[in-house]
Amino acid sequence: MTRHTPDFLMARSSQLSLRSLALEQSIASRSPSVADAPDNKVDAKDLKPEAFTKPYTDFMTENPTVFHAVGYFKEKLGKAGYVELPSRDSWIGKLAPGGKYYATRNGSSVIAFSVGKAYKPGNGVAMIAGHIDALTARLKPTSTKPNNNGYIELGVAQYAGALNETWWDRDLSIGGRVVVREPETGKTTVQLAKLDWPIARIPTLAPHFGIGMMGSNNRETQAVPIIGLDNSDLYPSVDATPEQPLGGAGSFTSTQPPKLVKLIAGQLGIKDYSTILNWELELYDSQPATVGGLDKEFIFAGRIDDKLCSWAAFMALLHAKQEEDDSVIKLVALFDDEEIGSLLRQGARGNFLPITLERAVEALNDANEDSTQIFGPGLMGQTFAKSFLVSSDVTHAAHPNFPQTNLAGHSPRLNVGVALCVDASAHMTTDTVSMAILDRVAALSGCINQRHMIRNDSRSGGTVGPMLSSAMGVKAADVGIPQLSMHSIRATTGSLDPGLGMKFYKGFLDNWEKVDKEWHL
Repeated sequence: MTRHTPDFLMARSSQLSLRSLALEQSIASRSPSVADAPDNKVDAKDLKPEAFTKPYTDFMTENPTVFHAVGYFKEKLGKAGYVELPSRDSWIGKLAPGGKYYATRNGSSVIAFSVGKAYKPGNGVAMIAGHIDALTARLKPTSTKPNNNGYIELGVAQYAGALNETWWDRDLSIGGRVVVREPETGKTTVQLAKLDWPIARIPTLAPHFGIGMMGSNNRETQAVPIIGLDNSDLYPSVDATPEQPLGGAGSFTSTQPPKLVKLIAGQLGIKDYSTILNWELELYDSQPATVGGLDKEFIFAGRIDDKLCSWAAFMALLHAKQEEDDSVIKLVALFDDEEIGSLLRQGARGNFLPITLERAVEALNDANEDSTQIFGPGLMGQTFAKSFLVSSDVTHAAHPNFPQTNLAGHSPRLNVGVALCVDASAHMTTDTVSMAILDRVAALSGCINQRHMIRNDSRSGGTVGPMLSSAMGVKAADVGIPQLSMHSIRATTGSLDPGLGMKFYKGFLDNWEKVDKEWHL
């Protein structure tokens, strides 16, 4: 475990305001940012975490839904030279050592990987896996609701633990994906939509009424968003009639609030409302992600769990070294549905990661004319045995106001480094071997590894780590970036933490092959 002196940590923390100023000046004087121009030559230990603060907050503000996040990742991958591998196509003849590739599933999960230039079939994979879904409230299949005292309300359903008390009195907007049939060709496509101003709010009840607002309210009847006003029932006339359903009888849009249909259709340039076949829209906190604190040492944002570790891991792959003697595959897998158990095909319990690796190894083995290997369980077993998985999900930072939840020596701090997460009951994958491996990675990368473990009187959460490591039989560890207010609509992390996470993950991708050899001399 790499340890820095208290003086070092104090100096790094106290210089945050100066570093933030320097970052702002450097951004103003040069373009593009580190998110748009990855540097594959620099060592992880030489990365400056503060350079990733603004790119991260920009990402968080601009990509509120899982579909927008995958769209963002696809755009960055394309610019970095990664080639998409459609799952419906054969991959034989399309992969080669030195290549960079990605695949998606459901528009909400993505796996990207680069193949070492010296790769041979049966070599290992350095993997980082996380999730990009977050607590939200999704529009119901029929989201239109009757007029309620002049309020236009929206029918929504909680995803995971959303619509909790932190969602009240927030400026909420709507975004997601829309399924559209092109009238000229009959082709069905999926388009992304996002309204860039608050259109919804879940109002609290004034305390004067004596009804408590914490923990006892009905999420079906008392956490209903209001999206507009319609007082036409007070003025019955031809000129004051309620908005009529759009799209014709039996159409999808006829079950949705007419004004919302018009807004979404207008953004997508749709004239015929009946061509909107369906949509998967959700509410999100529209307040931009921002830095805060006396020295701008915090990031305040929605959806930090987990568009924090996922973004850092993705950036690490884009910045990973590509040396001539690299002989492993470097991979990042970002899943949907972790917050609800990962049970769907785009979740980590599905076959997305194992089948992607199997198809990649099959294609690479076929492309290797010198290989004497026969593709099958033997070759995949050899691949998995030489691989390592970093399960990446946010973890709980030490809390200043609830010290009874902290465990001495095991509650990580903000702006220090990632935490290796340990659970005696195996809710996490970390063990003594994997901790030693990742502490060695930290030493090579100039990183600080903290520790996280819950108290015996607390309940542990879960990650994608156990399900993936057990499915493939790979060595694994759980690594998290600390945050406060997990599962709140708006949470807190350190302003250096996106960069510190990216620094560690890049160090893992760049050094896993070296560290693995140290165990098998």
